[in-house]
Amino acid sequence: MALVSLLDVSLSFGGPPLLDRVNLQIDRGERVCLVGRNGAGKSTLMKVIAGELTPDGGQVFRQAGAVFATLRQEVPAGLAGTVRAVIEGEGGAYEEHNDWERHDRVERLIEDMGLPAEHEFAALSAGQKRRVLLARGLVEAPQLLLLDEPTNHLDLASIQWLEEYLLQWGGALLFVTHDRAFLRKLSTRIVEVDRGRLVGWACDYDTFLVRKQAVLEAEEVERAQFDKKLAQEEEWIRRGVKAQRSRANNRIHALEKMRAERIARRDRTGTAKMTAQEAERSGFKVITCEGAGFFYESGSGRGDEAGLLTSAATPQEVRWIVRDLDVRIERGDKIGIVGPNGAGKTTLLRLLLGQLAPAAGRVVQGTKLEIVYFDQLRAQLDETMRVQDAVADGNATVTINGRTRHVISYLEDFLFEPARARTPIRALSGGERNRLLLARLFTKPCNVLVLDEPTNDLDAETLELLEDLLVEFGGTLLLVSHDRAFLNEVCTSLLVFEGGGRVTEYIGGYDDWQKELARVSRLVSGNARQDTRATPASLAKPRKLTNKERAELDALPARIEALEKEQAELTARLADAEFFRRGGSEVARATQRLGEIELQVAAAYARWSELETA
Repeated sequence: MALVSLLDVSLSFGGPPLLDRVNLQIDRGERVCLVGRNGAGKSTLMKVIAGELTPDGGQVFRQAGAVFATLRQEVPAGLAGTVRAVIEGEGGAYEEHNDWERHDRVERLIEDMGLPAEHEFAALSAGQKRRVLLARGLVEAPQLLLLDEPTNHLDLASIQWLEEYLLQWGGALLFVTHDRAFLRKLSTRIVEVDRGRLVGWACDYDTFLVRKQAVLEAEEVERAQFDKKLAQEEEWIRRGVKAQRSRANNRIHALEKMRAERIARRDRTGTAKMTAQEAERSGFKVITCEGAGFFYESGSGRGDEAGLLTSAATPQEVRWIVRDLDVRIERGDKIGIVGPNGAGKTTLLRLLLGQLAPAAGRVVQGTKLEIVYFDQLRAQLDETMRVQDAVADGNATVTINGRTRHVISYLEDFLFEPARARTPIRALSGGERNRLLLARLFTKPCNVLVLDEPTNDLDAETLELLEDLLVEFGGTLLLVSHDRAFLNEVCTSLLVFEGGGRVTEYIGGYDDWQKELARVSRLVSGNARQDTRATPASLAKPRKLTNKERAELDALPARIEALEKEQAELTARLADAEFFRRGGSEVARATQRLGEIELQVAAAYARWSELETA
């Protein structure tokens, strides 16, 4: 027997139905992922299944005695006490009922999840709180676990732990996630919520994307044929009925039916149209760190930034967030910043941007930097403002790439209907807030884009669009994210927190980083069998550059920048009709010099690569 079955279930909140006579069945052991656009009704469907919402019509059948547990996006208000007390929940007094099995489950979950049993719940990080809430649900031994964006605010290690835990758990899952890697690993079936209907896809996520696109294209063709037929019939009725009465009546009735069908049609929500405004190019060197470090004084709280060590603060009394960081970020780099929650990723961003002074070493920002910052906590949004005012600062228009646009029209590019654009920000969902912050962000020209957890709550389609935009962005990107697929698609290298304030750069995205870790692990393991004293640091040390080579390497960026500047000036001159009209040897020399510069730039880049990898 199915754990839960929905039969012709409908639910509406005044507008078009979120659920329109839908049917669904979930069996034991299934792991079903709900997908769909933000606002399509995924969370609403989960609440109907859990019994928290009563549908307007239809029936919901739940297996007798089956226990359902839910993990929501938000931490419930009013939860207090120790971790153990929160996990025990209302059934905490198990001794009174001799429920020793429940007691054993509590202890086992605390141990399996690595939870600090006696710590206060309120003092935990967002990721730790979600672990505790998951344990709180699992302690009831549910047959069906409902998870709404379970990876939000979790770091990579926690996400990987959650994946493995749920794969081994064995119960049935119904989950909503924006994390495509999580979806690919866990789901056995995909159910899409689209315009009030549910469509099941018994395939993996990548196959779903291909098949879904084919369905949408077929739907578009079918609707175009329908609209063409409707237009022909409307033209016929306007010309006047000249056929036999019975035949004409049949055709009129068919036309009325087509009109009703067209009115009832629900068009698919459009795709967001994101465009980043690029400022004038920055200098070639964007940020350079040499032995850079930053710490917080022990016991002072992370809000008290330290500058330089004083006589009152010894190295044993400070907590280094970043230590001995040597990195050079150049124009066009797309850098991902990765690490556990609380490691200091946001602090590193502030250090790189010059918002914090280094406690050791130096951090140098390049020239002509125009920086725009996306805040993961949405602190840039005033809850009392209307959506349109937050984007245009109360003005009726915004200027995008030199073109003036009405703010309502601009917000439609980010999927805000006119009525939604006039609502207060406090009424927006998490996904809508993220889209609003992106809309506001892209009104500002920049050549350095800083995104701190931009992917939370965005649906897959908007995520892929944002990926495309960032890949095409000609400036420099600093990105904090735990989304593995996003890191793979966008980043050219990663800065990874590896403990003790050590931050290491790895070339490529998430998968490249994991391959490098596996390669080093194999080398260490193989070396250890030959020499137990082998360490990762002793493996394949690069050749040290001579002083002459180091000087040459340091001079290359300025040389390349000068060549590119001359190249741009010559290109502009050759594009000038007046310059060509004068003709003569000057045009020939300019053309020859342009060819020489192209060769010199290519040679300089090749030499740079050679020295960097020496």
